[in-house]
Amino acid sequence: MAEANIKVNDNGPLVVTGSFELTDAEGNAFETKKAVSLCRCGRSSNKPFCDGTHREIGFDSAPRADEK
Repeated sequence: MAEANIKVNDNGPLVVTGSFELTDAEGNAFETKKAVSLCRCGRSSNKPFCDGTHREIGFDSAPRADEK
C-alpha cells in the first residue's frame, strides 16, 4: 500500500491523504495537514490549494483510469 493516496474528484480538486510532503519548485515545503485539496481548475486564489472556485466557474473534468 502506498504511503499517500491521491483521489481525482469529479469536477473538483485532487485530494491527497496519507504521508506526503508538498514542495514548491525551489524545494520549500508547504505547511500541510493529513489531507489537502489541490486545485485542478487553475483559478484558486490560494494555489496550489483548492478554494472552491471550481464550483463558481463550472469546472468540468471527470477523468477515469483505464481498466486493464
